[in-house]
Amino acid sequence: MRILVIGGTNFMGPFVIDRLYQQGHELTVFHRGKTQAKLPERVREILGDRRPIGNKASELQQVAPEVVLDMVPMIEQDAREVMNIFRGMAHRVVALSSQDVYQAFGRVNKKEAGPVDPRIITEDSPLRENLYPFRGEQPRIEDASRKWTDDYDKILVERVMLSDSALPGTILRLPMVYGPHDYQHRTFAFLKRMDDGRPAILLDELEAQWKWSHGYVENVADAIALTVTDERAAGRIYNVAEPITFTMEEWMREIGKVAGWQGRIVRVPHGTLPEPLRWGINAEQHIVVDSSRIRQELGYRERIDIDEAHRRTVEWERTHPPEKIDPQEFNYALEDELLRQYA
Repeated sequence: MRILVIGGTNFMGPFVIDRLYQQGHELTVFHRGKTQAKLPERVREILGDRRPIGNKASELQQVAPEVVLDMVPMIEQDAREVMNIFRGMAHRVVALSSQDVYQAFGRVNKKEAGPVDPRIITEDSPLRENLYPFRGEQPRIEDASRKWTDDYDKILVERVMLSDSALPGTILRLPMVYGPHDYQHRTFAFLKRMDDGRPAILLDELEAQWKWSHGYVENVADAIALTVTDERAAGRIYNVAEPITFTMEEWMREIGKVAGWQGRIVRVPHGTLPEPLRWGINAEQHIVVDSSRIRQELGYRERIDIDEAHRRTVEWERTHPPEKIDPQEFNYALEDELLRQYA
């Protein structure tokens, strides 16, 4: 199968490409060339800017892809350009979305009004009513590096990608993805404390019990590759998530077990921790996602079990810490003072 991957050199991308390559598919990757990724030798690369991708339309059309996998559709215009370029050529487009489309996510980041919804989230659960979740009261200046975030909204991306029967779409709503090459270093803050021999880690009492569905990067990559290659995925939306959703305290304990940490987690009264020790979210609203549809329809299963996923994550994070570390985030003198107060 001829597959064009848009993006694909950062975090999840190389895992997806490797999986598809091992299956024998003919791969072309379109990317900016700003991220160094070790791709298989026979993978073709086309370099260019995503916005506007139309500048590379003729070169991309020469690939004549059967399936287009868009790893990074962030704004409505991204989706429209892809559909316009490949309509009448590709058989299907697969787009990566996010669980931030759900109304529950809007309530977590306090952009969506309404009571806490305790229900498990399925693909048919309510979506956010408010668009553009990262748009502030003041728009970013035109030449700001993250100007595009003002227009970010996966809801609009999904609508476009599923709007044309002549080019069927598949949508994958991804969870909080962790593991090797995670540029957000999601486990670093508490793993560093563990490796620094901290006797305890402080957590806001509500944030300690907060649940957000996770996915280990290699397993998520498998799910993506599965939907790219299985025609039964046409026109479908799939949640991807681990079958178990830990509380944040439980997840930290799981990482601590792998890291060999003997300390404890101390819960403190809600709202009393100073920044950046608290996250400032509505932690009463969980994001617990049901991923049974992709399991039942396409036979998806995790190849890497949770213990091994955590082990690989810790091993990579220890050898690839962030280039810049804010010392204020690790003010152990302040933490010791708080521990004396609340422990």
